[in-house]
Amino acid sequence: MRTIWRRPVPILVGLVFVVVAGFFTARPSLGADETSALAGRFGFDKVPLNSAPAHARAERTVEPSLEGIRAWISAVGSAVALADLRGLGRTADACLVDPRDDSVTVLPVPGAGGPQYTRFQLVPSGLPYDATMAPMGCVPADLNEDGRLDFLVYYWGRSPVLFLDQGAPGQLPAAARFRPSELISPMQVWNSSVVNVGDVDGDGHLDVLVGNYFPDGARVLDPAAADDTRMQMQDGMNKARNAGTNRLLLLRPTGAPGAAPAVSDASTAFPADSANAWTLALGLQDLTGNGLPDVYVANDFGPDQLLVNTSSPGRVRFTEANGSRDLVTPRSEVLGHDSFKGMGVTFSYQGDQELPMIAVSNITTPYALQESNFAFVPTGAGRQLLNGAFPYDERSEDLGLARSGWGWDIKAGDFDNSGADELMQATGFLKGDTDRWALLQELALGNDEVLRYPAAWPHFRLGDDLSGHQSNPFYARSASGRYTDLAGPLGIADTWNTRGLAFGDVDGDGKLDVLVANQWEDSVLLRNTSPSTGAGADLNLVQPAAAGGTRAAIGAAVTVHGAHPQKTQLYPANGHAGVSGSLVHLALPDRAPVNATVTWRSGTTVHSAEITVAPGHRTVLLRPDGTAAAQ
Repeated sequence: MRTIWRRPVPILVGLVFVVVAGFFTARPSLGADETSALAGRFGFDKVPLNSAPAHARAERTVEPSLEGIRAWISAVGSAVALADLRGLGRTADACLVDPRDDSVTVLPVPGAGGPQYTRFQLVPSGLPYDATMAPMGCVPADLNEDGRLDFLVYYWGRSPVLFLDQGAPGQLPAAARFRPSELISPMQVWNSSVVNVGDVDGDGHLDVLVGNYFPDGARVLDPAAADDTRMQMQDGMNKARNAGTNRLLLLRPTGAPGAAPAVSDASTAFPADSANAWTLALGLQDLTGNGLPDVYVANDFGPDQLLVNTSSPGRVRFTEANGSRDLVTPRSEVLGHDSFKGMGVTFSYQGDQELPMIAVSNITTPYALQESNFAFVPTGAGRQLLNGAFPYDERSEDLGLARSGWGWDIKAGDFDNSGADELMQATGFLKGDTDRWALLQELALGNDEVLRYPAAWPHFRLGDDLSGHQSNPFYARSASGRYTDLAGPLGIADTWNTRGLAFGDVDGDGKLDVLVANQWEDSVLLRNTSPSTGAGADLNLVQPAAAGGTRAAIGAAVTVHGAHPQKTQLYPANGHAGVSGSLVHLALPDRAPVNATVTWRSGTTVHSAEITVAPGHRTVLLRPDGTAAAQ
């Protein structure tokens, strides 16, 4: 009898343990009514940006040793950027990279209005370029400071190319306006996966940061490169440091309109830990308040870095700030010690707080590689970074941001003009009909000593699937403070494989829209149809250009005062493969003008001025004497 009655006891204890553990690990979620009410603040229409080109392909030609993992190598290359090429006062033009034919196309955004022109391609005519090279992204910026917007296109297989605008004021965009020029001479074989721009050394001129992925010189896309000894995959899943060398190029305009700027290489400023990391995203933000952008380096196959910037003109100085671990934080969520796959980064301020939340994309596929996105929430002051401390806690799980899918680009913006940011993330990797996650898990558990050799990898080919049917989350914050993914209720939970996102008010209605760059499929515009009654204000912050005219005041910061405080810094190219419009978007929930402070650098001097922000689009000229004038 004792045997009969005692057996259920351990079973019962086990069941209780499972129920209690399930209770504490279940993710909180909104009820149907609250979800519906939250989703009711937003809305989007889907508008095609492109269609399949003639002779579209679905995979790249690769170096012979990579043939077995062609699909893996072919998983990146779509990108998108927003720009104002027609002087409309809004970013209604796009630069779209399509891997299906390796085109870089400039086009008027559909439905954005303004005088129309025929879309055209940026081709590096007259420069070394062949089928072993492929574009990976496009960054609009006036890099020679002649008052005209240029394009910097970066590639696998060669160093970036500057397309310098030679057009006259008022001339519609056309291919003939943009003259290709080497960014560095002679051209080098780089495999670049991200580019960002900002004034890193504080001399008043924009600089270029290049995140290189595969080793320098490796002919990744050359089917004749059977003898390429430089071609290697990563030398570890947790701390790979055998990638191409990340570059920091300091620019100085010559003063001649249409001429390329002088370039000096300051890449040795990168600490050894980030110099040869497998970098996929770069984020710039002045976190210390010294007027210089600090650099978040998001790395695949190893820890990310936050590089604290204490540079002076012509002399770049970075120091690393690392997180510290407490009793409840896994080492893998501690900045500088993490082993997750950094794929994208964005910054989002809560009101006018001193420091922003730093949100980072990782791989978070359930029953596969269940890692964690990061949401570093500030706990201290920016000046602590100057002493090597990292005044942040990682709280992605508490905020509902930890898990989403195979993440890439991530962006923050206010889509209902409420005064608070929403977050959108690009997800997906290989879309096919045969699940290969078991093979990837086996690879991830393998010996790091053989990982660098492509022959040791399992095959990933066309038709294989790795997180290929995920949707891009659209996160809005509920009254509880947690974020909720509203992509499903909003009808935008399409199973695209997205790489880049670009935010901007393309049609001038005061609401942020989104351009979505998809891999091996059509890209789209998500036109904002939010019923919100709040107003939007877009500030075109400009400063005098060296050769005349004006240029975007990249790096300027705006702090809004009053009942709905806000803060933002203008770094449009933050992230992976998406470049947002170079206008500051602010929200006016009460539709009334508000006071704000704008801070910017002119030459080596940092200025601040008070401005009034009203609904609509307006240009603000930031003068060298420290005054700001609305135009």
